[in-house]
Amino acid sequence: MILFLEYPKCSTCKKAKAWLDEQHIAYEDRHIKEQNPTAQELAEWYQKSGLPLKKFFNTSGLLYKSMGLKDKLPHMTEQEQLELLATDGMLVKRPLLIGDDFVLTGFKADAWAEALK
Repeated sequence: MILFLEYPKCSTCKKAKAWLDEQHIAYEDRHIKEQNPTAQELAEWYQKSGLPLKKFFNTSGLLYKSMGLKDKLPHMTEQEQLELLATDGMLVKRPLLIGDDFVLTGFKADAWAEALK
């Protein structure tokens, strides 16, 4: 089963959800703020994704900016970064789409279509 993590008020998440529905793709929906990913989940997804850990941060979010993370992250270990991400769903890049053999951060229809074919 594909896991779709979203913040329902996020316009990009709404577009991604509509796209999934239009493609008739079954998924489990999870509210990223109410059910924040755990550090263990994030570590697994990070390893599976092949992406830099920074791609899992919502760098345009208010919380990211107010915490000054742009300057702090380079001095933190991966474990510290994963634990920080697990503290608040608003720090996590969204939407997230997790399948058996892929993890996608943000919504790009072409990349999603490629991963899901």
